[in-house]
Amino acid sequence: MALRAADNSTASEEFLKEAVLYEKEQQSAVTCNLCAHRCYIPAGHAGICKVKVNRAGVLFSLVYDRVIAANIDPIEKKPLFHFLPGTEAFSIATVGCNFHCRYCQNWDISQLPRIDSGTIPGDNLTPREIVDLALAARCQSIAYTYTEPTIFFELAYDTARLAAAAGLQNIFVTNGYMTPEALRMIQPYLHAVNIDLKGFDDKRHRRICGAKLQPVLDSIALAKQLGLWLEVTTLVVPGHNDSDEELRQVALFLKDIDPEIPWHLSAFFPAYKIMDIDPTDRESLLRAWEIGKDAGLRHVYCGNLPAIHEDTVCYRCRKTLIRRVGFSVEFNRIAEGRCPFCATAIAGVWNSPIMPAAARA
Repeated sequence: MALRAADNSTASEEFLKEAVLYEKEQQSAVTCNLCAHRCYIPAGHAGICKVKVNRAGVLFSLVYDRVIAANIDPIEKKPLFHFLPGTEAFSIATVGCNFHCRYCQNWDISQLPRIDSGTIPGDNLTPREIVDLALAARCQSIAYTYTEPTIFFELAYDTARLAAAAGLQNIFVTNGYMTPEALRMIQPYLHAVNIDLKGFDDKRHRRICGAKLQPVLDSIALAKQLGLWLEVTTLVVPGHNDSDEELRQVALFLKDIDPEIPWHLSAFFPAYKIMDIDPTDRESLLRAWEIGKDAGLRHVYCGNLPAIHEDTVCYRCRKTLIRRVGFSVEFNRIAEGRCPFCATAIAGVWNSPIMPAAARA
């Protein structure tokens, strides 16, 4: 449910917020250290994201008070399956992105500042107002999502601090292209991340997304090291990243970090600049799922196609622990982080069990 409809206003000088994590260079240039592009920005210019601008040697955010989307989403939509299942996340975004993925589903907001230079639409929402809206909606978390949260880091950081103090959890749904400095800075107030790993081929990653692969891999490893709850999503694009070899590389990379990392395999549908590829078929997604399981990952899920490996199953006794239909949880049997049938620990951040109707009767 959309709580607000963004207006068509544009950020003005009085709303500019000085950016964090930047360095001043000679001749009023700056280097932005929020994302792995580490843009060198001369005075009067913007970074790759188009929402960080250098004004006379000071780096400003154009989107600190410009929320383009504010919705209440099932947390399963992020997707997060092992983090407070069955709850709702208050989800926000601004325009802009540090990637320009050719198949972006949200290109109309992520690419807007690049397509229409200088246009920064959105509603004026302060961090306190965002937290108050989340609390009023009885959400248990705030998700920084839809576009890339690193590019609206100042808003996310200030909101996350207030949210954590109010008892809310904070979630980044991200392409993983933040710097270690940015991730470490927000880590005390961040609880979970879903990182989009788009494949394992650096050349294709640069061509499709406009960014190197290695910083994404580094962010996945660092998120785990910092103790954040981590899930990973891969959009399976026919003819691009769906070979057995590449899917196995992704799965083995995740398994080497931690076999408990949930891996979400999402079906591709044509969007933005890639309209000439057929959607991912059911058989391809099932093949990818089998590759993930064969590689040793304990929790592999499929998305964007109905009724394919949506449930959480105990990897030891194979009993169904969480039954899902789309983004809805029918029941959750996990109690105190364990399978009730064989007592195996199931990695995740769990809330109170939701028992099936038959068990409640």
